[in-house]
Amino acid sequence: MEPILQAKNLTHTYSAGTPFEHTALDCVDFAAYPGEYLGIIGHTGSGKSTLIQHLNGLLKPTSGQVLFQDTDIWSDPKITRRTRFQVGLVFQYPEYQLFEETVYKDIAFGPRNMGLDEKEIDRRVRSAAYFVGLRDDHLEKSPFELSGGQKRRVAIAGVIAMEPKVLILDEPTAGLDPEGVESILGNIRDYHKANNATIILVSHSMEDMARTVDRLVVIDDGHIPFQGAPREVFQHGAELEKMGLGVPQLTRVFHRLRALGVDIDPSVYTVEQAKAAILEKLGKAVK
Repeated sequence: MEPILQAKNLTHTYSAGTPFEHTALDCVDFAAYPGEYLGIIGHTGSGKSTLIQHLNGLLKPTSGQVLFQDTDIWSDPKITRRTRFQVGLVFQYPEYQLFEETVYKDIAFGPRNMGLDEKEIDRRVRSAAYFVGLRDDHLEKSPFELSGGQKRRVAIAGVIAMEPKVLILDEPTAGLDPEGVESILGNIRDYHKANNATIILVSHSMEDMARTVDRLVVIDDGHIPFQGAPREVFQHGAELEKMGLGVPQLTRVFHRLRALGVDIDPSVYTVEQAKAAILEKLGKAVK
């Protein structure tokens, strides 16, 4: 399968030629595939935010390429603009970017900039609101009357309404309580299943990543040292700890059991896997 979105030898240097010069990405190769649910993890300052801002053309590479559907997004200004609609980016704390008089108008802002007619805009606004759990009566309210969690839903809906082929979310659950976290992640899962869109989730929460994504990409100091299925990545527990990331608590427990001599698979990272591993171990013990 060909990637829908990829970076080739991507390098980005901030403040080049000044005393503040800093290379945030150094010859990075990255790919996301159609319909994939991909996670990106990395400590603060690792380069992950710089990477995702390249993926929809908010930042231009110092060198290297970003390709969307096999076309360099910087090859033509029209392609750059079109890519920004097809690769949607939800920033961290997106509720601070709300500005319109009503929720409806805020969600409609992107589709209207795409030049769509009012009927199509209305369809997209209502569809996006549905996916993030907003009711019809929310649409005519000011976004500033809503709770923090509802504001975040409005901001996410504003990107979803453009119906991007790739949806990138930077720490979408930051600052939310456990119920809010599960609700937002559930909304994103529902959108992914219904639209078969490519989802790229950036998060510090190993637990959220473990139970959500199909594949993980680890960024450290402007490089990608590991990528693969969560089970494969979390096997590098010691290296992840050194990067300031760690592994899910369950994985840590099973690594400790293994270190204590218990013959058990240490690559567990979800409650369901832990239950299966323990039952299998108990079954062997009974036999």
